[in-house]
Amino acid sequence: MIRALLCSFALLMTASAGLACTGHASQNQSCAPGTIWDSEAQTCVKLVNS
Repeated sequence: MIRALLCSFALLMTASAGLACTGHASQNQSCAPGTIWDSEAQTCVKLVNS
């Protein structure tokens, strides 16, 4: 019983540590050639030339 509680607690703390990671600076996003960063979509999109 105690072992199960300790394992549950350890898993809970590990998961919550990742969620608590806030307040860090933004990183630059590199996109593949022919694509550009779309900040609204938060992804690289194909560069369209008309």
